Amino acid sequence: MTTWQGWQRFATTEPPAPPRPGDPPRSTEERLAYHSAFVTIRTPAISQLATQVRTLMILGRHQQTTARPSLIVTGPAAAGKTTALLNVGRACHLAHTRKNPAPPGSAHGAAPVAYVLVPPGATAKTLITEFARYLAIPTTTRMTQTQITDAVCHTYTQAGVQLVLIDEIHRLNPRTTTGAQAADLLKDLTERLPATFVYAGINVTDTPLFTGTRGAQLAARATLITCGPLPARHGTRQPFRDVITDIENALDLTHHTPGTLPRHAPYLHQRTAGRIGSLTRLIRQAAITAIHDGTERITKTTLDAVQLDHLAEQHNRPTRNR
Repeated sequence: MTTWQGWQRFATTEPPAPPRPGDPPRSTEERLAYHSAFVTIRTPAISQLATQVRTLMILGRHQQTTARPSLIVTGPAAAGKTTALLNVGRACHLAHTRKNPAPPGSAHGAAPVAYVLVPPGATAKTLITEFARYLAIPTTTRMTQTQITDAVCHTYTQAGVQLVLIDEIHRLNPRTTTGAQAADLLKDLTERLPATFVYAGINVTDTPLFTGTRGAQLAARATLITCGPLPARHGTRQPFRDVITDIENALDLTHHTPGTLPRHAPYLHQRTAGRIGSLTRLIRQAAITAIHDGTERITKTTLDAVQLDHLAEQHNRPTRNR
């Protein structure tokens, strides 16, 4: 998805849909593929991000003299940051193309969304090259960073990019010379491109990104959205249980008993530490196992047999007395 063709394919491909009453039953292979891809569960972070992006895009639409306000999505690993980023990006892409269809005789209209990954050990030049690669802007090794930046700003403006999504922002370290230059490049782009920037990274507030002069500039322009573990309870609500219910309603198993998974909400919260990524992976793996072994239902025994990602397993490892 870090090229325009890949992003457009992602954004325009119909996402997986849960079975509907009256639909013919799917084959085993179809159901295995469905649970592998699965639906996007709308978490509170996705809803908050969608609202903020819409608001900031309108706020910055006619701003000309300074950088537009931006957003930073932060949180621990497996908390659903990238999922939230991609979900909002797809919604923006589809909304724009519905209002602005491609002109007759043209295969493609504008490119409203750009999605860029910060490369490991990013320098300003490697980072701007990633921006160029997204829209297939020709570059050569002899081109200077300034030349590539000028080409990117011109092409992105001509293509109508309105939303720039930058993932893995925690890889930038402004305390190093190369990291500082890369951070300065992003500041420059926010001032030159007529687009809203949304960054996502692991525990961004604990990284050097928010320290020093550069960090103060970023913090002054960016709204922070925390995509953290879901609490078991929030006042009178039970957000984690609600997400489990949504996941269960999306399953495609022939013998699963509705209400089974929400009853195990305390157990699931303890196993996954409330991380949405770990939770969906656990239930999807259990569903695939249930299809393979013919039980077609998820029970606590099924869940117990699934080995979670290493981060969640570390959380559940008993603390030894020293």
